Amino acid sequence: MLSMESLWCNSESELSTLKLSKSVIERPEYRLMRRKPSKSLIPQALLHANPESQQKSHRRRRRTRSLNAPSPIQQFGPCGRIMKNSAMVMQIQDPASQRLTWYKPPLTVLVIKKVHDAQILAPFVQLVHWLVHDKSMVVFVEAAVLDDTLLAEYGDFTSVKERLMTFRASTDDLTDKIDFIICLGGDGTLLHASSLFQQSVPPVMAFHLGSLGFLTPFEFNNFQEQVMNVLEGHAALTLRSRLQCVVLRKSQDDNKDKKKPTTILVLNEVVVDRGPSPYLSNIDLFLDGKHITSVQGDGLIVSTPTGSTAYAVAAGASMIHPSVPAIMVTPICPHSLSFRPIVVPAGVELKIMPSPEARNSASVSFDGRSQLTLRPGDSLYVTTSVYPVPSICAQDQISDWFDSLAECLHWNVRKKQKQMDELSDLTHSSSDNLEELDNNHDERPSDT
Repeated sequence: MLSMESLWCNSESELSTLKLSKSVIERPEYRLMRRKPSKSLIPQALLHANPESQQKSHRRRRRTRSLNAPSPIQQFGPCGRIMKNSAMVMQIQDPASQRLTWYKPPLTVLVIKKVHDAQILAPFVQLVHWLVHDKSMVVFVEAAVLDDTLLAEYGDFTSVKERLMTFRASTDDLTDKIDFIICLGGDGTLLHASSLFQQSVPPVMAFHLGSLGFLTPFEFNNFQEQVMNVLEGHAALTLRSRLQCVVLRKSQDDNKDKKKPTTILVLNEVVVDRGPSPYLSNIDLFLDGKHITSVQGDGLIVSTPTGSTAYAVAAGASMIHPSVPAIMVTPICPHSLSFRPIVVPAGVELKIMPSPEARNSASVSFDGRSQLTLRPGDSLYVTTSVYPVPSICAQDQISDWFDSLAECLHWNVRKKQKQMDELSDLTHSSSDNLEELDNNHDERPSDT
């Protein structure tokens, strides 16, 4: 399945194709195609200090992207350069080259439907009927979906129901069983799909049938054509990074309890707040083991770039494109005017724990769903997971994101300023009024 080998690589040769596990040879596989890297716009004469090695360096050096910024070279002046250590220099794939292609035709598809929504029943039946009868695919659905009594009103669903594969999220494991996912609903369906796969995630195709639809770029009107494009491998991918959250209890840290720490992967954000307590949150924040600050306020949001347009933006954070490797740290109503949101590199590890002098415990929620309590001595470790969510694009990585900003959040929407010719009448009328005032002022008798 898809892993972060396509996102984090130690050498440029690893960027060409996605390496797949040998244990899934019998399943349909897919990989990421890579375009030829574009040449740097900086003249080569300015990049290399030694003119004699320019031609060799030109053949050897290719445009790459590092963890921090675009990095066409790794040399600083005549003597300085980055140490050749794969652990220190991490490179990512150019987002524009992330394309989906299949090694073998996909056979299994997971259909996730928004629950308790009668308006999605008709599209759901139509999609499942087409996948089973027309495309001869194995369709998985949650067992709770078939419990909806309103499905009995659709005659076409009766012939399909017996051919559907069912599972329960709490007990069944879908690892290495699903080739790709189709979501019908809003952004919550994509978050639910992410929660079902705590490791490698199949490509996700999300149709906008919910309320907001920031993460669902596809329209359902011509779903046959759009699904066929995906089955044929004509689609761009956005690798949406996830956060790996590990809750370590004080008893576990003291080796009194040998239970495995709680590990959860989130797509949007993990929120640490005061919960129902009336007191301020008092939380210590560490970055790679170094104490950064203490948060006093309503809480703290640690989000992915995908989650930057969710709770984080409501708390005053910036919006970051999902292809940017970063982690956002946003305070919630901080008791300090100078506490502003920050963005840190995706490779760091954050540690969050209640301060020793805190008056209350902290509450932790993961993607707005499961909730835990952090007591004094407990700690939460957050870092970027190696398993992203490959989201299939309706157009491409840039167009989909900016279209969502404009349509869903109405980003930078305002009335346009009038042109000068539209204001000419107003300008003339105002100038006439000024001339009349001046004339009246001249005709007034002077004081004696």
